Amino acid sequence: MSSEEVTVTVRLVRSFEHRNFRPVVYHNVNVNQTVKEFITLVKNDIHVRTGLPPPFKKYQYDTMKIIHQAHGSKTNELVVSLEDDDKLILKADDTLRAAGVANETELAFFCVDDYKAYKANPVSVW
Repeated sequence: MSSEEVTVTVRLVRSFEHRNFRPVVYHNVNVNQTVKEFITLVKNDIHVRTGLPPPFKKYQYDTMKIIHQAHGSKTNELVVSLEDDDKLILKADDTLRAAGVANETELAFFCVDDYKAYKANPVSVW
């Protein structure tokens, strides 16, 4: 694997309140592609990926945020950290490399409206 291609885990977050998410691993991800291109790749893959329940395939994902990077500290939040949005939410026009994505980075993929609602009232249902 070259330094241009990395392994990334994308956590598909269906519900913050219910802690409903599924991790999907992507190998040989080119870090020189834009975040927008990677989001398109993931969205296209989700629709055809076997093993994902229909609610995960039909959900309207639109935002990615870095959850964890290899050899870094992890958050205590079970789904995604609610802090440092300005640094950790990926901007569509940045390359993955410029956004801070490296080998073994874990990303959350979610609907930003659901995230904002949960951030305003971070209560888990169970």
